[in-house]
Amino acid sequence: MRNYIEFKKQRDFGTILSTTFGFIRNEFKPLMRALMQIAGPAILLFLFALALYTYSAGDAFNFDVNDPDPFSVFGDGMIFIALIAYAITAVVAYILSEATILFYIKSYVDNKGAVDMTEVKRNVYGAFWGFFGLGILKGITVFFSLLLCILPVFYAMVPMTIVFSIYVFERRRGATDSYSHSFYLVNEDFWLALGTIIVLGLIFYALNMVIAIPTVIYTYAKMGIFSGEIDPANFDTFTDPFYILLNVVGTLFQFLLSFIITVGGAVIYFHLNEKRNFTGTYESISNIGGHIED
Repeated sequence: MRNYIEFKKQRDFGTILSTTFGFIRNEFKPLMRALMQIAGPAILLFLFALALYTYSAGDAFNFDVNDPDPFSVFGDGMIFIALIAYAITAVVAYILSEATILFYIKSYVDNKGAVDMTEVKRNVYGAFWGFFGLGILKGITVFFSLLLCILPVFYAMVPMTIVFSIYVFERRRGATDSYSHSFYLVNEDFWLALGTIIVLGLIFYALNMVIAIPTVIYTYAKMGIFSGEIDPANFDTFTDPFYILLNVVGTLFQFLLSFIITVGGAVIYFHLNEKRNFTGTYESISNIGGHIED
């Protein structure tokens, strides 16, 4: 039996982190099964598109003088098609995966740990376009905050981390209402939320660096950087099947690791919402009253 984790409660910095990783540890297998059932086909298409784009882009920069026609396999048109396919499949895979994780948590919370997969799947598919629209708003916000330099980015990253959680856990709100409410809710405990997001981001970045090590080592070895004998003929690394395999596998693990931020964002949302509305506290009081009457 897995221990049930109560989301609807206020937490400090340490317990937000421990709850995030505790939930991932306890629910890892069923969560991954849900992810593969709902978003699995989209993720596979995304990885295939990544491999195709990597190969086609690498082939375009193949300057081997022994090849009479370096562009014989893929032309500019194929590279463009591969890029479009990569972009579309990446967006679809991200939306379905993000929605699956959050609706899994919603079902977990609503049913006290007993997740209804039929309900999760129905909610994910039903919320696709809402996630898409909210993702556009999120992207625009991050883009303009980057143009305004460092401080606006730190401010914007907090509401943008919890905006999907608001959309999922407060289903009465639409995409635009969830977006505006995110800026209002973060004022409850902005600095705690920001600090937690930064730490989770650093953990995510460090794990990504570890995952990228095999690909980097193989690339450097193939190009002769370690030996100091760089051969332009070895610049075909990006069309090397083994490199493409390493890149695809690494991207898959990095993609899955990004859900540390998703789960952490959900825990932060419940902390902020509880601090504002005391939802979990009122439910606990109601349950106590119900038990007394029984």
